[in-house]
Parts: sequence; structure tokens; C-alpha cells
Amino acid sequence: MTTKDGIEIRPYTSDDRAAWDPLWQGYLTFYKASLAPEVTETTWRRLLDPAEPMHGLVAVLDGEVVGIVHFLYHRSTWTTGDYCYLQDLFTSEKARNRGVGRALIEAVYERAQAQGASRVYWLTHETNTSAQVLYEKVAARSGFIQYRKVF
Repeated sequence: MTTKDGIEIRPYTSDDRAAWDPLWQGYLTFYKASLAPEVTETTWRRLLDPAEPMHGLVAVLDGEVVGIVHFLYHRSTWTTGDYCYLQDLFTSEKARNRGVGRALIEAVYERAQAQGASRVYWLTHETNTSAQVLYEKVAARSGFIQYRKVF
């Protein structure tokens, strides 16, 4: 899929690893997170495995991978269709404010609808106000607060 702005959105290929790594690390750095190398390696393998429920797309602009999105499907007790959780979204600095994030979100919407999902949802940190400007244009806030226990 190519947008009117010339942004190509496509699934990952094994050739995308070198472009994915700095974007993935940029995403983790933004959220002040670090992962063991084996977690990153497992994530990459899952994104390429068609048997996995985890999926990934890249955004290509002017021949360069400038954005990534990861999403997965899961059951819900509230609907007959699965939910689609948009887990990670990141664009390079030079791709910001050029429609790349929106194009990635809309590509997830398109795939989720084709899979019969009943909703797409995601989380962002309350301090990520620049991303929230976009999110307010493409989705509605749920009003829910997340709690978690890490093991």
C-alpha cells in the first residue's frame, strides 16, 4: 500500500532487520526501556513467523524505512471478533509530522478490519503529548487506566 503522500506501508521481510534495529532501539530509548538481546531476537523472529499472532509493518519514504508498527490479535470476552492491540509505533525523527505515524495506524486498521477484529487499541505514556496530538485525530480515548504487575 502506498499513500497519497508517497509513503509505502508493507510487512517486514528478513532484509529489514538492519533498518528495524535502530528504530526498535529508538522506541525503547524513548520509553527509557532496555531489553535483553534474546528478547529483541525473539521479537524479530516472531514478527517474521506467519504462525505467530504478532505482526509488523514498515513505512518506507524516499526508499528508506522510517517507521515501524507492531500489532497482535487476541480474544475478548466482550465481542465475538478479536481485538487488535497496536503494541509499538515509532518513526524516525526525520519522518515526524509527515504522515508516517498516521499511515501506519491506518494500515493496522485496514488489516484488523480484514481479519474481522472488532477494535484496535493501544496505550501511550501520559507524557507522550506529541503522539497524543495524532492519536486524538484517529481514535477516541477509552478512559481506562492501566494497572500491571511485572514478574
